Amino acid sequence: MKAFITGIGGFAGSHLAEHLLALGHQVSGLVLPGAGRDNIAHLAGRAALHEANLLDAARLGDILQAEAPDRVFHLAAQSSVSVSWEDPAATVGTNVLGGLHLLEGCLPLRDRLRVVVVTSAEIYGAGPAGGVLREEAPFAPLNPYSVSKLALDLLAGQLGRARGLPVVRMRPANHAGPRQSPVFALARFARELARMEAGLAEPLLKVGNLDAARDFTDVRDIVRAYALAAERGRPGEGYLVCSGTPRRVGEALELLLPMAGVPVRVVKDPSLDRPADLSHGMTSCVRLEADTGWRPAIPFEQTLRDTLDYWRQRLSRTAG
Repeated sequence: MKAFITGIGGFAGSHLAEHLLALGHQVSGLVLPGAGRDNIAHLAGRAALHEANLLDAARLGDILQAEAPDRVFHLAAQSSVSVSWEDPAATVGTNVLGGLHLLEGCLPLRDRLRVVVVTSAEIYGAGPAGGVLREEAPFAPLNPYSVSKLALDLLAGQLGRARGLPVVRMRPANHAGPRQSPVFALARFARELARMEAGLAEPLLKVGNLDAARDFTDVRDIVRAYALAAERGRPGEGYLVCSGTPRRVGEALELLLPMAGVPVRVVKDPSLDRPADLSHGMTSCVRLEADTGWRPAIPFEQTLRDTLDYWRQRLSRTAG
């Protein structure tokens, strides 16, 4: 099988490429011109890379025609909520218009193709108060990022139905794991702890809202869900991808701190709080499990430890 991944050089995209290669698939992908390739340096010679911006519809279409993939995984996005508040126009441009260009580029291949479009569980906002979030819950985006992802989700569903394009929409909860950008809380905690261990930073960790609850799922479990959905998911369907266990951000930090090799003082920094930062409740992946057999398998503590080890190794390489 030939698989094409947009955002292959990113956090989730690099893990998905690894997973698909391990399954024996032929893998190619899209990288943003000038973007770093550290996440996929170890895949050199195993995955074909194409440089293009999602906003360049003609170039994107040419690449898809040349590759003629059997599966397309659309992961490329502006994925930070905080960045979306700083630059909502760029977020909407990349996530909505870029996603539309990708879908339109897939139309000539629709007879042989299945497309997995990654949106976000954030399209539901905080979810139902006191209840369990399921796919049929009303949409209630709370920030420019989730608004852009909802627009992409709706476009993918409409285009799939109207133009006969087999699209499966994935709505993941919070990712975590090695290679995640320190723009995100758990990765930032792990990077800072690794820097403190290495004597590169004072053992003082500034934090934002530790009481916000998130459903953290290991990125390696999430990309496994994407691969299964490409084969077993129902075209036109939307699937939540989650661990089913909401955790306070502070709980994650409490688990990480003892893993560090130095004592650390934690202080609150209001500048790290983000607008409309509500807690998420229980989320269900029952639909995904029923259709694909997927369940999360990696313990949360392992995710945290592997993330910390990743930053230790990265700092060690930089020092060497």
